[in-house]
Amino acid sequence: MLDTLFAATSASTTLTFTHAILTIVVSFVLGGIISFTYMKTSKQSYSQNFALTMILIPSIIAIIILLIGNNVARAFSLAGAFSIIRFRSAPGDPKDIAYVLFTMATGLACGVGMYGYAVLFTVILCALMAVLHKFRFGARRSSQKLLKIMVPEDLGYEEAFQEVFNQFQVAYELKKVKTTELGSLFELVYVITMKAETSQKQLIDALRCRNGNLNITLAMNPEASDY
Repeated sequence: MLDTLFAATSASTTLTFTHAILTIVVSFVLGGIISFTYMKTSKQSYSQNFALTMILIPSIIAIIILLIGNNVARAFSLAGAFSIIRFRSAPGDPKDIAYVLFTMATGLACGVGMYGYAVLFTVILCALMAVLHKFRFGARRSSQKLLKIMVPEDLGYEEAFQEVFNQFQVAYELKKVKTTELGSLFELVYVITMKAETSQKQLIDALRCRNGNLNITLAMNPEASDY
């Protein structure tokens, strides 16, 4: 019975008004489910525009597939029209890219009339994402951060903070040293790995006692360009 249902939903190849409306509605609803799953499984803040875009992408892809149909000439024409669109945004988070591909696949399935498979794949993958998020799959107990410390020029910075790092069980690597304030100060840039239960305030207070209460910056999400 299930095979008959899935075969029936994918059998229609003639574009009709009813078929088009059904395709748009189903793809829009599935896009909403995917977007809702993304919002619930995102630990960090997410963009509202991205959440709304994921709702629209399946419908847009489905409409494109409906317009193309089996017409090869129409497919080349649409490809040429969309080739003039340029995306200048920087590459996003791998999870965001995966969700974009997810929505595109859902729209493609709806566009070719495979509503049963589109619903099945969407429900299964969203459920898997919810389960993986619930059990914190792939989460690390320690986090990597960027630490910038200003020290006076007369301080031997090579081993000045080694005792503090050992006390808080912080793994560290000195990435960069540069002079500032006309050479009167040094800026040290460390990449540190600390446990989740380590108190950031206590670590910073201990470092302040060593650098003469000068500026200390702790970046939560370091990037290579910050080193």
